[in-house]
Amino acid sequence: MKDTLNNQPDTMKKPDPEKGISRRKFFKYMGTGIATYFVWTDYLASEALFPGENAQAVPDQLSSWIHVSETGAITVYTGKVEVGQNIRTSLTQVVAEELFVPVSAITLVMGDTQLTPYDRGTYGSLTTPQMAPILRKAAASLREILLQEARKEWNLGEVELTLEKGTVQHPGNGKKLGYGSLAKAKHLLQPMDENVKTIHPDKWKVSGTSVGKINGEDFITGKHRYVSDRVLPDMVYGKVLRAPVYGAKLLRADTTRAAELPGVQVVKEGDFIGVTAANSRTAAMALAMIEAEWEKSPQVPGNQLFEHLEESAGNTDPVPAAVTDAFSNATTKVAHDFKVSYIAHVPLEPRAGLARWTGDQLEVWTGTQRPFGVQEELEHAFSIPKEKIRVYMPDTGSGYGGKHTGEAGIEAAKLAKATGRPVKVNWTREEEFKWAYFRPAGLIRVKAALTGNRISSWEFHNFNSGGAGISSPYSGQNNYQEYHRSDSPLRQGSYRALASTANIFAIESIVNDLAGMARTDPMQFRLDNLEDERLKAVIKAAGKSFGWNRKKVSANHGFGMACAAVKGGFVATFAEVAVDPDSRELKVLGAVTAFECGAILNPRHLESQITGCVLQGLGGALFEAVEFNEGNVSNAFLSSYRVPRFKDVPEMKVVLVNRKDLPSSGAGEAPITCIAPAIRNAIDDAVGVKLYDLPMLPSGVVPRS
Repeated sequence: MKDTLNNQPDTMKKPDPEKGISRRKFFKYMGTGIATYFVWTDYLASEALFPGENAQAVPDQLSSWIHVSETGAITVYTGKVEVGQNIRTSLTQVVAEELFVPVSAITLVMGDTQLTPYDRGTYGSLTTPQMAPILRKAAASLREILLQEARKEWNLGEVELTLEKGTVQHPGNGKKLGYGSLAKAKHLLQPMDENVKTIHPDKWKVSGTSVGKINGEDFITGKHRYVSDRVLPDMVYGKVLRAPVYGAKLLRADTTRAAELPGVQVVKEGDFIGVTAANSRTAAMALAMIEAEWEKSPQVPGNQLFEHLEESAGNTDPVPAAVTDAFSNATTKVAHDFKVSYIAHVPLEPRAGLARWTGDQLEVWTGTQRPFGVQEELEHAFSIPKEKIRVYMPDTGSGYGGKHTGEAGIEAAKLAKATGRPVKVNWTREEEFKWAYFRPAGLIRVKAALTGNRISSWEFHNFNSGGAGISSPYSGQNNYQEYHRSDSPLRQGSYRALASTANIFAIESIVNDLAGMARTDPMQFRLDNLEDERLKAVIKAAGKSFGWNRKKVSANHGFGMACAAVKGGFVATFAEVAVDPDSRELKVLGAVTAFECGAILNPRHLESQITGCVLQGLGGALFEAVEFNEGNVSNAFLSSYRVPRFKDVPEMKVVLVNRKDLPSSGAGEAPITCIAPAIRNAIDDAVGVKLYDLPMLPSGVVPRS
């Protein structure tokens, strides 16, 4: 076994506290006359990743992460959660690899605040780079304990032993000892070996393979129980009174008629008003019978959103003279504003919470990306120690960054405390649209210039949508990027890839425009202005698979591309579109995405992640937008909020670039970032129309130039 082991880098010892960043400036000099400037004027709360929480050290005791019973059953614990990205499977593969057992031999407990180690949440594509190395190290440490115990049992020296299917085999007589008899709980009450050898990716037999989704059949047959499916003895259903528009204040509420319905109980705590009933239909009926009067405060009109975002940002720092002079003195330059709309997460499973009080002990079941964060929200809401609060997170139907908060669980807990019975609160689709948070809207202002075919000046301002992905990967001489925090008229927060979708759309659109002005092939222009070899590699891989230099079938067809490096992932997407010459209707014909995130843990699931990202990005690229005016969201239904449909799906191909020489990174976000600019650039190539807003074509029709 010695030749299959190698020291792997430890990518995480303690979680990054990721506290909110106040006003900071970053300057980077790369030689005479070459400077890069960054200014970030505070992150959004969503991008600061919940400042104020106390970061906790990662437990180093082996028993915190893994347990072997006397019968040899292996149980692994992680505070990360499963929201459809299949990390339950890939993390199980990691452990199975190091312990030489099949994945079926392992039970992975996720997101249970009483059983699993504290975790700040499942976001930021951090599960694979942070949690996989920890569990791999824990499993490898356990393996070495098992081997050492076997040597003691058989009075052997430091000889090589074979592990197979939960047993250690004697090198001479073939006798076997089971893991259960060797582990003996006391041996797990020790720290993990920080220097333990793990199996090198070249020798992987379980990791790196397309193991099927664990418990996948349960989702197909309906056996899996989401929070909205779960029932507790003596449970009732709850509904909560909500304001008709953002910013409305409750003046009075008459609950008399609602309280008269049989079995209905009305709960009033300050401005919180809810009802419970034996079934959800009766609860909804009771809620509708409450006569409420609201005072509406002035809100930002929808048609003044982008002006408001710029004006509310206040004063900005002066742009360094080196940047402005380089732009002014250039003969080839471009300047444009980009407007990015709010969009909704639209998870398949709307928010749901189920709560039960037993004395002063609280249990809450809810679909969340941050069970420990919800536990802390409940601690604050009820002023009880969080040790008295247990949050369960059953595998949940998607999050996309939209389920960091625990509203439904808190509402259920309030109603349960008041009624003395378990309560389940299921949000409707309309509630999910109106009262969950949105991906931030943004105004992006870009100015750039060329010297020859090289970028010589780059000035980039993002108002409100965020600082993620704001740094250009291109090696310009004079760069300045600034994120300006604005006042948002709608509730906003994390969304898949955060602001990278907006910033990379702007970056890759401007870079494509510069390539056209330089009369240079867009792919070659990028390669000439990039230094990162990993990014260059995915561009070349995607371009080759797409057939970048092939002839178009007709004049109204166009090819476009975009690339990005986001959260440890390197991505390039190439797209082909056709614009009907008469109706101007757009058809996205094909998309090829190449992706590299280090050593691949599960190729099939990685491909699914990338495909899902591209399809979700298609909606935000072409037609998704939250329509609102003075606090009222007007398209809060799937019948009026346009998401990608089967007819919108192009022919798709994914190219996986497997770098076994590099640590594994996450893949849940980076691939979403390039489909919008790739389509935009393909439209320009097809009909010479440059688009600068997201969504680009809410009507599906390309305007005439």
